[in-house]
Amino acid sequence: MDMSETIVIKQHLIDPEICIRCNTCEATCPVGAVTHDDRNYVVDADKCNHCLACVPPCPTGSIDNWRQMPRVKAYSVAEQLTWDVLPGELPPEALAATAGVGTPQVDGLTEAVTDPQTSSLVAAADAAASNHESFNATLPPWSAAHAYTNLYGPKAADKAITATVTGNVRVTEAGKLGNSDYDTHHIVLDFGAMPFPVLEGQSIGVIPPGLDASGKRHHARQYSIASPRNGERPGYNNVSLTIKRVLEDHDGKPVRGVASNFMCDLNVGDAVQVIGPFGTSFLMPNHPRSNIVMICTGTGSAPMRAMTEWRRRLRASGKFEGGKLMLFFGARSKEELPYFGPLTSLPKDFIDINLAFSRAQGQPKRYVQDLMRERAAYLAPLLSDANTYFYVCGLKAMEEGVIQSLREIAMNAGLDWSQIGGEMKRAGRLHLETY
Repeated sequence: MDMSETIVIKQHLIDPEICIRCNTCEATCPVGAVTHDDRNYVVDADKCNHCLACVPPCPTGSIDNWRQMPRVKAYSVAEQLTWDVLPGELPPEALAATAGVGTPQVDGLTEAVTDPQTSSLVAAADAAASNHESFNATLPPWSAAHAYTNLYGPKAADKAITATVTGNVRVTEAGKLGNSDYDTHHIVLDFGAMPFPVLEGQSIGVIPPGLDASGKRHHARQYSIASPRNGERPGYNNVSLTIKRVLEDHDGKPVRGVASNFMCDLNVGDAVQVIGPFGTSFLMPNHPRSNIVMICTGTGSAPMRAMTEWRRRLRASGKFEGGKLMLFFGARSKEELPYFGPLTSLPKDFIDINLAFSRAQGQPKRYVQDLMRERAAYLAPLLSDANTYFYVCGLKAMEEGVIQSLREIAMNAGLDWSQIGGEMKRAGRLHLETY
């Protein structure tokens, strides 16, 4: 018998019933083992090295699933993409058929001595050290409020909660001018008497009605909450979302986003199926004099709006002392910047706003990382300030540039970025949430 046929692995799998397709796992994986189609996220057993980088950031726990499998019978990517439910464990007799060679534990994960992946754990650690995701905190700030999660769903749609639309307004000028390329809406959902406690930085899942092209019920889509903890309308059990109408994929090919178009077309009084809330780490600090630096693009502004509005309400009530807010916000033009009007009307002594436009007519391209370098003298001391927290949210493409700018700012200030970045991660001071 070929010895390779006797190898047993602990295969990493994603539960399709629980996954909310937030892309966190694929964005975090340092070796590109996670991939997806228009329905499922899956793990390639030939690439996965069990580094576990993807497990802590997952908001639902769907990523934390494992199956003892003979190497030669490991579930393929193509097979996983067809799943609606996670398969059960193989019966003992199926694994016994592969017996005959020892399967020692490698960092608590079952691997065979002859399995080439047993040496890749070290390589994964080296890859993670140079990966900007390695600086992403998986712990919340020490003073963050307690977050409730998974109160509704996501195991089955019949466990979702029904919310009612109480508001839907366009928040980009581009949409008002008839340009559907950047049509972004501010949508308010009310939960009535059903408890749905949320915090700034959390997200929810929306289940679009109907069936997909395969005749299967749509999976939930994740959206960050754009309102503070006491509701879009204070004292009411509601939340707001910032949703861009999706009409093309990341490659520029025409595609009509199922959930985004459903949500943007809703009218007041319509019903929406919601699961969640999700998220336990991308939370704002609550202690006095804590500073927040927010870096975002497009609809990544949603959690930043929530944090800003909560601070604004605290300040108006006289219940918050000190603590600075600083915002770096990027878009192609001011017409495509969500909340441009309300944002620019905020008091300058309340928030330090820096806007970057990459397609402004007659102006050079500027991105958030460019503005960060321009404000290096201000940001450098905040990097080593234990009371300052950094939040990054937006398109995945921005993440590397932002971390690189932080690294340069630290180095130019005589700081060791590896040390500073590592300390910020351990203290819950640097949070990355990109898609």
